[in-house]
Amino acid sequence: MEKTFVLDTNVLLHDPRALFSFEDNEVVVPIYVVEEIDSFKKDLSELGRNARQVSRYLDNLREEGSLAEGVKLDRGGVLRIATTSKKLPEEITTDRGQDSKILAVAVDLNERHKDDPDRVTFITKDTNLRIRADAIGIKAEDFEPEHIEVSELYTGWDELEVDPEVVDRFYADGGIDLPDPYYAPNQFVILKDKLKASHSALGRVKLSDEPRVVPLPSFKQAVWGVRPRNREQQFALDVLLDDSIKLVTLVGKAGTGKTLLAIAAGLHKTTEEQTYQKLLVSRPVFPLGRDLGYLPGDVEEKLNPWMQPIFDNVELLMGLTTRDKKHGRSYKELTDMGIMQIEPLTYIRGRSIPNQYMIVDEAQNLTPHEAKTIISRAGEGTKIVLTGDPYQIDNPYVDQTNNGLVHVVNRLRAEPIAAHVTLTKGERSELAEIAANQL
Repeated sequence: MEKTFVLDTNVLLHDPRALFSFEDNEVVVPIYVVEEIDSFKKDLSELGRNARQVSRYLDNLREEGSLAEGVKLDRGGVLRIATTSKKLPEEITTDRGQDSKILAVAVDLNERHKDDPDRVTFITKDTNLRIRADAIGIKAEDFEPEHIEVSELYTGWDELEVDPEVVDRFYADGGIDLPDPYYAPNQFVILKDKLKASHSALGRVKLSDEPRVVPLPSFKQAVWGVRPRNREQQFALDVLLDDSIKLVTLVGKAGTGKTLLAIAAGLHKTTEEQTYQKLLVSRPVFPLGRDLGYLPGDVEEKLNPWMQPIFDNVELLMGLTTRDKKHGRSYKELTDMGIMQIEPLTYIRGRSIPNQYMIVDEAQNLTPHEAKTIISRAGEGTKIVLTGDPYQIDNPYVDQTNNGLVHVVNRLRAEPIAAHVTLTKGERSELAEIAANQL
């Protein structure tokens, strides 16, 4: 084995597949990690699901050999369970839990390989434990199998400088073929005149025998009273209204119009074109599998405080005045007519959702597994839209780089039935734009 990786409990609770993520190297799971995993297995949250999956993986490997001696993995590595009688120095043993025992296994292995100081690496998502490991000379790293900075995330659009006549020919010919560099399906392209910056054209990549950029529609008619205010919103509205695209991800800061555009497009496709049976809207309020709590009322009443941002957008699109609201008009007109439905994500597992336009707002709070669960519920004729801002995460178990929204964007960018747009220009108000950028 070239390297030895000692895994902390939080790594496996974050991603059970971490057991198989270290190529042909040695993976060591301290016995104390197994004990901690066992304490989570009855939990109904995502942590409990991952704990049970880790136990199943280890039990299956046990049938192939001795975990104490090491079991060969498919990718050429070896996994084993390790114990140690070694104690950490008193000045380092700052906790009474298992952290010190887990770290002691890494120390023991490091001392056994003194001739190769870079052999052992301790993998943990606990920042303080990485600091403690470093303080006693143990190499420690975070676990990020697909670490992508938000600033490096695929935006869904690109700029291409061309000769002036290319822009004119683009509209006359109904599109142009692309040069050799790779473009993702449904990626948007801004064709910019090399000589005159204001002379430009907007198009979307269509893949056939040769990649080709075709012009975008002009959106002369408002979509439920909404017209795109900038080119990014035009990109978003184009894919939101395209029935051939079954998954749309919209990423952007507060005030860029993600939710408003998605709801406007959903209402348009549901009511005016009647392409879908209903508009289904939800937000990840609680982790999948956890109850809604002890708030009074039925499911809809429990969700009302959390879904208020959705209701505000719907009532704005309905053009309701203060006088209308005083007379009892509200978003409930749409729900009573069966046009729109508010659905808690808590109960989505196991469902099949056909012929619906589904919007999941605040999708940055989803874990990758939750995002997979939601998207895999899509039945025949269903379109799913995920919107969110990776910089505003409330879920303590995900961050800017490993949340479900970013995971979906990264994994599905090459799929012809998926499209992504990053919106950067705020349109809510001048004050909201200043706050989003400066605070």
